[in-house]
Amino acid sequence: MSSESGPTQLNPPPAAGPETSRPLWRSYGGKLMGLVALLALALAIMLWQKLGLIQEQLARQSADAGQLSMQANSLAKNAQDLANETAARVALLDTRLSEVALQRSQLEELMQSLTRSRDENLVVDIESALSLAQQQAELTGSVQPMLAALHSAQKRLSKVAQPRLAPILRALQTDIDRIQSVSVTDTPSLLNKLDELVVLVEELPLLNAVGANSRAAPLPSKPVGNLWEQAWQQAQWSVLASSVWTELSSLVRVSRIDQPEAVLLTPEQSFFARENLKLRLLNARLGLLARQTTASRNDLQWAERDMRRFFDVTGRKGIIALSLLHQTQNQMRQFDMPRLDHSLAALATAAAGR
Repeated sequence: MSSESGPTQLNPPPAAGPETSRPLWRSYGGKLMGLVALLALALAIMLWQKLGLIQEQLARQSADAGQLSMQANSLAKNAQDLANETAARVALLDTRLSEVALQRSQLEELMQSLTRSRDENLVVDIESALSLAQQQAELTGSVQPMLAALHSAQKRLSKVAQPRLAPILRALQTDIDRIQSVSVTDTPSLLNKLDELVVLVEELPLLNAVGANSRAAPLPSKPVGNLWEQAWQQAQWSVLASSVWTELSSLVRVSRIDQPEAVLLTPEQSFFARENLKLRLLNARLGLLARQTTASRNDLQWAERDMRRFFDVTGRKGIIALSLLHQTQNQMRQFDMPRLDHSLAALATAAAGR
């Protein structure tokens, strides 16, 4: 190589021309190609390294994705198990909820049944209390038992507060107002008047009684025999004639009797007529005590008929007896014990509407 290089260096360079410039360009092209190749190789190496990094990253991501997938699978399995368990619990809760709803409906029916039974028992109890109070009022002649029973029923119904029992409250208030406005007859005064009538009947003269009439001539206070003897001895003929006339006029009585059968009574029948009148009055008194006003009124009517038929009612005692009898009858006409018809009807309606 040294031998060849020496002569080349000694020889002058040839002139430049087209044939001599071609190898230079070729050398530059080769260098350029080499440079390009080196760049391509460097780029390839860099791409290879980057690709390796990407592969490693992809591997790591794939591993992470696999782990995540496994975790997701496990979570999905857990979620599936939880969903199944939740579905089972929901089904169990639905079953229990249906059972609770059924029990609730049964409990509501039971409560309604108990409420209806309580209301029915309350209505029956109040009805029996009012009926008993009405009987006590009829026996005692006082409205206080009915008022007490009505107020007690109002308090008991106010505590219940059931809408269907509201008509009963209105009926109770109506009966309370009506009873408070009614005037009650004074029973003791009626009994006293009947007792006075019984005593007057003992002294009341009969129509056929001889010498007992108040319109008959008064008898002399002195004995008739002594009066006549004195008049004969003293020659008082006018006094003697007057005494004889008085005695004769007392033997005959002329009066008007509208009831002919009263004159035909025998003494025994007269006794029974008086006793019968007394029994009529006593029966009226017993009926008044027993609160049988209708029977008492009938007895008083029959007593008035017998009194006018067989007794002298034109005298003072007869007028007093008739006056007492009329006063008693007038007071007994006003003796109408109020009844609890509105309350009992409302209670019957409520009991029928159960």
